[in-house]
Amino acid sequence: MADYREILKRYWGYDNFRGIQEEIVRSVGEGRDTLGLMPTGGGKSVAFQVPALARPGLCLVVTPLIALMKDQVQNLRKRGIKAAAVYSGMTREEIVVALENCIFGDYKFLYISPERLSTEIFRVKLRKMNVSMITVDEAHCISQWGYDFRPSYLKISEIRELLPGVPVLALTATATPEVVKDIQTCLKFREENVLRMSFERKNLAYVVRRAEDKEGEMLHILNSMEGSAIVYTRNRRRTKEISALLERHEITATFYHAGLADAVKDERQKAWLAGQCRVMVATNAFGMGIDKPDVRLVIHADVPDSPEAYFQEAGRAGRDGRKAYAVLLFNERDKVSLKRRVSDTFPEKEAVRKIYEDINYYYQMAMGDGLGCMFAFNIDEFCRNFKHYPVQTDSALKILTRAGYLEYTDEQDNGSRLMFTLRRDELYAIHEQNPDIERLLRVILRSYTGVFADYVYISEDMLASRSGLTRREVYDALVLLSRRRILHYIPGKKTPYIIYTRERQEASRICIGKEVYEDRKASYERRIKAMLEYISDGAHCRSRMLLRYFGEKSECNCGQCDVCLQQKNAEPGKDEFDEVVCKLTEALADSPLSLQEAAHRTGIPEERLLQAANYLLAEERLVQQDGKLGLVR
Repeated sequence: MADYREILKRYWGYDNFRGIQEEIVRSVGEGRDTLGLMPTGGGKSVAFQVPALARPGLCLVVTPLIALMKDQVQNLRKRGIKAAAVYSGMTREEIVVALENCIFGDYKFLYISPERLSTEIFRVKLRKMNVSMITVDEAHCISQWGYDFRPSYLKISEIRELLPGVPVLALTATATPEVVKDIQTCLKFREENVLRMSFERKNLAYVVRRAEDKEGEMLHILNSMEGSAIVYTRNRRRTKEISALLERHEITATFYHAGLADAVKDERQKAWLAGQCRVMVATNAFGMGIDKPDVRLVIHADVPDSPEAYFQEAGRAGRDGRKAYAVLLFNERDKVSLKRRVSDTFPEKEAVRKIYEDINYYYQMAMGDGLGCMFAFNIDEFCRNFKHYPVQTDSALKILTRAGYLEYTDEQDNGSRLMFTLRRDELYAIHEQNPDIERLLRVILRSYTGVFADYVYISEDMLASRSGLTRREVYDALVLLSRRRILHYIPGKKTPYIIYTRERQEASRICIGKEVYEDRKASYERRIKAMLEYISDGAHCRSRMLLRYFGEKSECNCGQCDVCLQQKNAEPGKDEFDEVVCKLTEALADSPLSLQEAAHRTGIPEERLLQAANYLLAEERLVQQDGKLGLVR
């Protein structure tokens, strides 16, 4: 049997696994299909990387997050582990190099975006790879009922057919009972096998606060507490405004969203991680793969559109196990805004067909053409030309993606990269006449490894700083070297992509099925309703409400959320009552009991038990039958 702990110690420096990591590692190690439910910060990476290193062959990792993919590949390479990535936006040449390396280069991990699974080039190369296991990250995306369903994830089951006997490990931090069942069905699990960590965060206090003046409330909270913090907002413009507000009040802050240049995002992320600025003001683009254990406070300035999104973002506080707070600010305008998001996310079907038709005009696509064509997509330019709103356009393109007509990726994180086309000895044989270019080549060779075997991500700003050239001079030199075929340079591109997955159709013949539109819309409305209930409910423990949403029963209130604290202050003896409730539910865990039997077993007087029993009956946590009380199972 593989020594998993030795691998853990060698590559990560840890003596022991956390939570259910070891259970997952051993389950996959035995060749079993496994679904791991791990909350944010539960250590998902270790759960699949350790068994993959213990097995001979290549681990195929399917993940939708390109930024996280790049980050993990980089981290693995730093540990001396060979890893590659394939995703939307790469050139065919780059993809071939990466896949060939996985066939012949003794690579241990291939990260791939789900959209790339169906490409012919990947399917051909896959047959030559020695795949040891498949890891599906963000596995809720495969479920029609998951909050972030992606049709491309359904291709994973086809990959399984090409790799018979290869175990699959599915991982997610947000899954309702319905989604848990659906994941296993869609991934064709050979047997049901779910390993769960409790989603309960005993060190995290959930607070919902009504605030007409959100900025003032934020300042009050941040001045009342110490430690690192994240402020989430839905609007890119607002990240900058709130960051400036905090700075004016002498709270060090920076902002982060998907539209920033890669170098800027990296710089700000590192400054925040290092504690050089206290507060990161961000959209939901910030957080995936971010591991800062000492975040004491997460503030939501806007209400998220699902409990899943809220739970993930709030869960970035207190990963070190110490007390932390998740504060959600709302007012009546938020409730109106939440309801409006339904029509923004699900435009009328005719509006979707109109956007499809205009996309075809935008690219001058002839009827019956287009299959397999990929185009950069400037959403602002498109909306200006055809008089559409960006939010509805983005939503329509996602609907068309689910319907199978297009593949739309709004990922904007495609940094500059290069690879030498000459061998090292051929490069050294060249006598470069231009001293600037010669200096730049030396800097590239000193700054990056593997540039002769694979494409590597580069920073023109860093090369400029190290070579003494301007950024423009670096760019011009790289273009010139590319023309001379000394290297292949791909400048960074900050634009989404559209790929035609079918030939162009008549707009009137575009079929947007019930499962793509009506079912998804109904599911989205349920999430919106759940969030509205969460912010409006002042009677039930916040932690228990969230746990119940994810299908986890908690018998006791958390005692630290705003609702619990309010009830404690309002009701003397609340702690004692909670204790009676807990003891009664524990006594009933094995079998139903009469009130007299429960009193005898717990040693608590019947009149106090009766009060607790009435409360639990009203909460629908108990049933009464034949004079006996029993737990709702």
